[in-house]
Amino acid sequence: MKHFILLFCVLFSITFYSQSDKTATKKDYLEELYKMEKRSGSARMTFRRNPNTDNYDLKYHRLELQPNMGSPSINGTVTSYFEALSPMNTITFDLMSNMNVTSVTQRGNSLTFSQNTDDELIINLPNTLNTGVLDSLSITYDGFPDPNGFGSYVLTTHSGTPTMWTLSEPYGAKTWWPCKQDLNDKIDSVDVYITHDSQYKAASNGLLISETVSGSNTITRWKHKHPIPAYLVAIAVTNYVVYTDHVANGNFDVVNYVYPEDLVAAQAGTAITPQIMDLYGSLFEMYPYADEKYGHAQFGWGGGMEHTTMTFMVNFNRSLIAHELAHQWFGDKVTCGSWEDIWLNEGFATYLTELVTENFDGQNAFKSWRNSAINQITYYNDGSVFVSDTTSVNRIFSGRLSYRKGAMVLHMLRYKLGDAVFFQAIKNYLSDPNLAFAYARTIDLQNHLEAESGTNLTEFFSDWFRGEGYPSFTVNWNYDAVTQRVNFRVFQSQSHNSVSFFETPLPIKVYGTGVNEQTIRLELTQDGQYFSEPIGFAVTNIAIDPDFQIISKNNTAILSESNFSLSDKILVYPNPTSDIIHIEAENLTIKNVELFTTLGQLIVTKETDFLNINIKDIEPGLYSIKIYTNKGIVVKQIVKE
Repeated sequence: MKHFILLFCVLFSITFYSQSDKTATKKDYLEELYKMEKRSGSARMTFRRNPNTDNYDLKYHRLELQPNMGSPSINGTVTSYFEALSPMNTITFDLMSNMNVTSVTQRGNSLTFSQNTDDELIINLPNTLNTGVLDSLSITYDGFPDPNGFGSYVLTTHSGTPTMWTLSEPYGAKTWWPCKQDLNDKIDSVDVYITHDSQYKAASNGLLISETVSGSNTITRWKHKHPIPAYLVAIAVTNYVVYTDHVANGNFDVVNYVYPEDLVAAQAGTAITPQIMDLYGSLFEMYPYADEKYGHAQFGWGGGMEHTTMTFMVNFNRSLIAHELAHQWFGDKVTCGSWEDIWLNEGFATYLTELVTENFDGQNAFKSWRNSAINQITYYNDGSVFVSDTTSVNRIFSGRLSYRKGAMVLHMLRYKLGDAVFFQAIKNYLSDPNLAFAYARTIDLQNHLEAESGTNLTEFFSDWFRGEGYPSFTVNWNYDAVTQRVNFRVFQSQSHNSVSFFETPLPIKVYGTGVNEQTIRLELTQDGQYFSEPIGFAVTNIAIDPDFQIISKNNTAILSESNFSLSDKILVYPNPTSDIIHIEAENLTIKNVELFTTLGQLIVTKETDFLNINIKDIEPGLYSIKIYTNKGIVVKQIVKE
């Protein structure tokens, strides 16, 4: 499946837990997650997309593998089907130069080939393959995979028993099999045959087709029929104990491959998986690989990796299970199309983990997480969700920005649009045929949110995705006993100059005597905005966003001794301006608007359409605008740029 993406990113989530402390807290889960991702970042950034693999579209791989359980070596044959995208005389695969290719054949005929220090296997085709023609070949090889990145290919032990596993994220696949590890071309389907000693079990992607005994060995065959990038193809072999947790909604199994010594703890941990699966299915869509399986395979690295349909896990903590499972939708099915947009992977996985908190533990626990996340997001005054420097590993895998702020931006979108619209838009995003089992950018998510809500979110994404920092609010308020209304004047400052004003709904909780309380939502579009809201009780106090629905810090509520002036109830913006003046009046009727020079010359009068006044054609300078209302006249000054 060929997808031409100039900028792309790998979806992965590496979640760390101490093997000596299997009751790690949720704080440890997220803190250690992004720390581990940063630690191996140098390996990520050394890879450059190989343009020599751009001339073909991968259709299928058959991996016939025999890992050596006595030494960290492997031998095998990989058969690849591919379609030419342009006339080609050679085909290039990615393979580490230390791996030994013994033969390349095509329909029984040997082909010539060469390997180079750029980790390329270059195969000479017998004839020119024309555009659109499907062909295939088989590569036989052996060697000791280079243990770079997270290990890529590892042989170790657990309780004295050999165990081997792979973790190819992000560019380690080429260390142990000839592949195309560019993320512009997902493989349409794969077969994985693993030959191993019969005392062991072998785990991999997709559906278990067979376990065939051959002498003292067993050949285990797995088949995955959905598009998958090379880095998510994985195998693991050891003396696994296998058991299942059934998912009734979809009628498929979670297949767990665990170490015998950890069986009891694993069974207790994985039992929650079907409930989390059902939650995600009800909120978004059914698990995208339900026609195959979901699985866990225990491995010896201190984390977790969401290989498609078979997540490799160090243990079975609920937060780890929830985070890695979320990636099956947000990353494995729809993969971010650039390092700039890694929040589409990690922000979603972080937020879905906390949706588990909300639904399983209740609103107070969910509120506590939001409070903690906001405190960490606002610890520094800068930082955007958008990754402007994709050469910085620390920035790409920033727990504060890509994970927590990304998750809170999703929550703020949910708060702004409402649950029904938000979750339907995400369903549409996941099912979009241009994105499903392919790649997405932030604009794709924005488009679906806008289409479902009918709301223009350009300003929101400009402020909260690309903009840096956060707002602080000062709310002047009072209660008018005569009109039984509570009045607000809201001022905002920003922690970073990249955003002039954060447009956002602002929740205010008002309190009266006894048990009287009510939350009022103020839609902020301009600084100094005035609001007057009817209320059914005498207000004694207010709190600014006490439930932590939006990212903010250092908020102040001030009780005003007197009523707000008539001038405070009218906003004229933008100021300065180059063309259009907008007027907002709270609970007032505008009768007429006039514009004067500083010498008192009347140059504009408006008796209709008071809210938008075009001054594009007047000279730059200072002007006075006189606004006639049903409560009196207000004069304000404006600057024409």
